[in-house]
Amino acid sequence: MAPQTDLRGGGAPPALDTSLLDNAVWAALDGPHAHLAERVGLAARYPADVYAFAALADPGDPAAWADLHTLVGAGTVVRIKPVERVPDGWEVVGGGVGVQLVDTALRAEPAPEAVRLGPDEVPEILDLVARTRPGPFLKRTVALGAYLGIRERGRLIAMAGERLRLLGWTEISAVCTDPEHRGRGLATRLVRAVAAGIRERGDTPFLHAAENNADAIRLYESIGFAVRRRSRILVVRSPGTSGAAEAL
Repeated sequence: MAPQTDLRGGGAPPALDTSLLDNAVWAALDGPHAHLAERVGLAARYPADVYAFAALADPGDPAAWADLHTLVGAGTVVRIKPVERVPDGWEVVGGGVGVQLVDTALRAEPAPEAVRLGPDEVPEILDLVARTRPGPFLKRTVALGAYLGIRERGRLIAMAGERLRLLGWTEISAVCTDPEHRGRGLATRLVRAVAAGIRERGDTPFLHAAENNADAIRLYESIGFAVRRRSRILVVRSPGTSGAAEAL
C-alpha cells in the first residue's frame, strides 16, 4: 500500500530525514507543532477546530491505540493516517488513499500580487473552501502556518498555505482556485510563493492529494513535485459508546 520513491537531489538536501514523512502527522505533533498537540503517551491529535487528524507514534503498536482511546474517549470518530488495519473493537467507518508528493525540482519564487491571510480573513477563506473543496480546512487552520491569497476586485479567488510542519519539512495545503478563475495559473503561482517562504527558513516543501484527484497530481508533478508514497487514510470509531460522538 505504501510504495516509496527515493529522493535523490532536487529540492531535498541529502541529509534530510525522509523517514519523518512516513508518519507525517505524528512527526509534526511530536515536533514543531507540539505546542498544538492534545496528547496522551503515544497518541496525539490537533485541536478539533485546527486540523481533523489524530496520529499514533506507531500505528502497529496496541499501546498507541490504547493511548488514542484514552485521548479521544469512547464512541468517538477519528481520522488517522497512515493506517492499514485497526485493533479489535475499533470500527472503520470511512477512508481513502492519499498520495504524498515531495519537492524535487520546484521553482520557488514570490508572487507580488499575493497577500497574507490570517484570522481576520477566516470567513472569506471558509467561503472559498466551500466553493472549491480543497480538503479539510477549519476555523483555526490558519494557526498552522503562512497562508497566501490572491484577490480580484476585493474578492478572494485563490489561496494556498502551510499545514503540517516537521523537522526539515513543511506541507503545502489548501491549494484552491475559484472555479470562475481557473486556467490562469493562480494555484501554481501561490504554490511557488508558499514554497519560497518554506525554502527561506531551510525547509523542503511537500504536499498531499487524494489518489483520485488526477488533475491536482498532474499539476504538482508538472511544476517539480514527485510522488513519494501512497498510504491509506481511515476514519475510525473508538470502542465503546458515548452519548455524543465527536467527529474530528
